[in-house]
Amino acid sequence: MSTITNSKYNEAFNRYNKKIADASVEDMVLNMGPQHPSTHGVLRLELITDGEIVKEVIPHIGYLHRCFEKHAESLTYQQTIPFTDRMDYLASMNNSHAWVMGVERMLGIDKDIPKRIEYIRVLVCELNRIASHLIAIGTYGIDIGAFTPFLWCFRDREHIMGMLEWASGSRMLYNYIWVGGLFYDLPVGFEERCREFAEYFKPKMVELNQLLTDNQIFISRTANVGVLPLDVAINYGCSGPVLRGSGLKYDLRRIDNYSAYPELDFDIPVGKGEMGTVGDCWDRYKVRVDEIDQSLKMIEQCLDRLQKELKRTPEFDPRAKLPRKITPKAQDYYMRAEGAKGELGFYFIADGRSEIPFRAKARGPSFNNLSVVPAISKNVMIADLIAIIGSIDFVLGEVDR
Repeated sequence: MSTITNSKYNEAFNRYNKKIADASVEDMVLNMGPQHPSTHGVLRLELITDGEIVKEVIPHIGYLHRCFEKHAESLTYQQTIPFTDRMDYLASMNNSHAWVMGVERMLGIDKDIPKRIEYIRVLVCELNRIASHLIAIGTYGIDIGAFTPFLWCFRDREHIMGMLEWASGSRMLYNYIWVGGLFYDLPVGFEERCREFAEYFKPKMVELNQLLTDNQIFISRTANVGVLPLDVAINYGCSGPVLRGSGLKYDLRRIDNYSAYPELDFDIPVGKGEMGTVGDCWDRYKVRVDEIDQSLKMIEQCLDRLQKELKRTPEFDPRAKLPRKITPKAQDYYMRAEGAKGELGFYFIADGRSEIPFRAKARGPSFNNLSVVPAISKNVMIADLIAIIGSIDFVLGEVDR
C-alpha cells in the first residue's frame, strides 16, 4: 500500500476517532445496524446522540462486497453481464442495459441494433424500474409504521416479477440484455399480458396514493424532514430521485437520449415542496410515485410500437447482431444510464487485444446518495433518521461494488 493511501486512511481514521472522543459525557454512541431492518440491508450507522437527538451519523459500509470490478477484469464483456445484475439486484435490467450499451459503443455497433431490440430493452427496463420503486415505496411505508402499503406494493411487484421471469427464465437476476441483442425474443402473448398489467395497475396506484401519499400521519413524518438543498445534492454527486426530489430536472434518459428514449414522450417529475420544503423526504418519495406513472406511459408507448410496426416476425433473431468476438479498440470509455436509483456508470479501459477489459470501474448511484446522509441528519430525532434513510432508497450491493 502506498504512503499516500496510508496517509489518507490515517487522516480519515483520526478524524473518526476525534468525533467519538469529542462526544460529551452525556452523549451516547449507538449502533444502528448492520442487521437493523430500517437500514435496508447490511449498513451500520454509528450515531452520536444526545437523548433522542442525533448529533452525528457515521455510516460504515463494506458488509456486502460484490467484488464486481475484480470479476469484470477476469471475465469477458459478455460473461460479466450476470455480475452487473447483482449490484442493484432490485433493478437488474437497468444495470445490464448500461453495461451492454457501453460495450456496444466501444465496438461501434450501437447504431446497428434493430429497433425491436431497443424497444424491448426499454420495455423491460421500465418494468424493472416500477418493481424497484414499488419496493422503495412499500418498505418506506413500513419504516414509518404503515404495514398495508408494503403488502400492496409487493402484491403488484409480483406481477412484474412473473412477466420478467417469463421473458428471461430468472426471477430477479435476469441476464436478458446481451451485447448486440437479447437472450431471447419476448414470449408470444407477452405484449398483451403486459398491457393487461398496465390497465390493472393504474387504479392500484390511485389507491396507494389515497392510502399513503395523502395520509396526514405519513405527511407529518416526512414533510420538512431531511431537507436536502439542491447545492448540497449536486456537491455530493447525488442523482436519480434523490437529486430530482431537490427540484432539478436532471434525467439521463432525456439528457443523453440513449436507446429508444428520444422517441418516447414522458415527463421528468421533480420535488416541488407541496407538503413542506423542496428536497424533503416527502418530495423524494413523491418523485418515485410520479416516476411510476411516467414508466407506465413509456411501457404503453413501447407496446404500441412492438405490436404494430415493430411486431415479431418468424425471421427476427434477437441474437443476429451478437458479435462472435468482443474485442474493442484500445480506448477509455465511460457509459452512463439512468438506473432506478440514479446515474449508473461504467468506466472501461480496453487494451485493444483482449476480450477481457483491462479495467472496469462501476459508479453506483447508491454510494453517492448514501454519502449525503450525515449532512442532512444533524440534530434530528432518531425516528426522523429512519425516515431520512428510507427516503434515500439505496441498495448495498452497489454501494460497495
